[in-house]
Formats: sequence, structure tokens, C-alpha cells
Amino acid sequence: MQSVLIADDNRQIVSILEEYSKKEGFGVVVAYDGNEALQNALNSEFDIILLDVMMPIKDGFEVCKEIRKKSNVPIIMITARGEDFERIMGLDNGADDYIVKPFSPAEVMARIRAVLRRISNEEDTQKFSFDGLEINLDSYETTINGVNISLTKKETEILWTFATNKNKVFSRENLLNSLWGYDYFGDTRTVDSHIKRMRAKLDEVPHDSWEVKTIRGVGYKFEVKT
Repeated sequence: MQSVLIADDNRQIVSILEEYSKKEGFGVVVAYDGNEALQNALNSEFDIILLDVMMPIKDGFEVCKEIRKKSNVPIIMITARGEDFERIMGLDNGADDYIVKPFSPAEVMARIRAVLRRISNEEDTQKFSFDGLEINLDSYETTINGVNISLTKKETEILWTFATNKNKVFSRENLLNSLWGYDYFGDTRTVDSHIKRMRAKLDEVPHDSWEVKTIRGVGYKFEVKT
């Protein structure tokens, strides 16, 4: 049985999401503050986490950031209506997706299904190597000259897509469709946020022969320097 952690201090929202999740066949664990959510996430294995931004003790951003130090479990952030900075900050802290209040429980379940479907469709034991860069899609590990780069699952998939298609330009829309899926509800800012975070991590280790380059007005590519 797949499992979900639902973390929100609004007990009514938690109760509704718990009911719908159980109908979808999930085992459910709930948390009503950030500390409880973090402890559950670190001490148990979940297939996906629903994480509210505004929670007591620790907010969702802090919890997400701490989880990402230990796990690449998919995280969907729950944000306030109209607060774009919350969505962007959530993505920058490692969230895979976000959903905006007020929402319908059916939409949340659709988001969960989309994320888990992408995971189930992934190919096994894929490895890529280029001039010091090593990407392993089986273990979701990335290294540059032997130094581990702590990328999230989605960041690893983006880098894999770029690196295995050297010098090919990908538009933001193309990346959304291929990596998030046609049923994804987000927008192109999701792509920009993930790539910004990914590049910051890659740039911590020198790599003179290649770079993830922005093509202004078009998109991004893995550029091999001559």
C-alpha cells in the first residue's frame, strides 16, 4: 500500500484530505505542526508528502528544506491563494509541486496521481557520463569529478534530459510537458525555479567543459564548450 503524509494545522482540511486519500487506497499519516511533520518524514518512509506552508513551530519551507537533506520523496506544497512568493520559495526549497488554497480534494488527488505516475514510468538503471559528470537515474545520484551534488529528484531528471541531448535547446513548455506531464497544473516559472536551484548546486564544483546555458527567449540547453 502506498502511503501519504498530510501536514496542515487546519484539522478540517486534514480530515477531508485524509478521507479522499484513503478512498484512493493510501495509508495515511497526519501531522498538525511543522515539527511533527518533520519527525514523521524523517522516521518513516512515504510515497508522497502534502505539506502546508503556514504551520506552527516550523513552517513548511523549513520542513521541506530539512527533508531534502535526507530524502527525495515527492513533496507537494500547499500555499495561500495569490501568494506567488510562497510557491516560488517552496520550489526553491525542493518541493516538486504546489497547490493553492482553496482547492478541491479531487484536484489534490489528481496531482498526487500525476506525480506517482511519473515515478512509475521511469526507466531503471540508467547512467550517463561526460567529462567528470556522472548521473545515475537508478539511485538518483549526481557527481562532478567525484564530488556528490545533492540534487532533488526533479533536478536530476532535468539535468539528465539536458545532458543526454547535448546542445539541444529545450523550451520551458517542452520541459513541462516531458518532465511534469500534460496533466500538470503549474506554469513555466516552475521550470525556471528548478533550473536556477540546480545550476547553483552544479556551480559549487568547477566544470569547465560544459554548462547548463540559458538561451534568451527560447529556453535552456546543455552546452559543450569547445
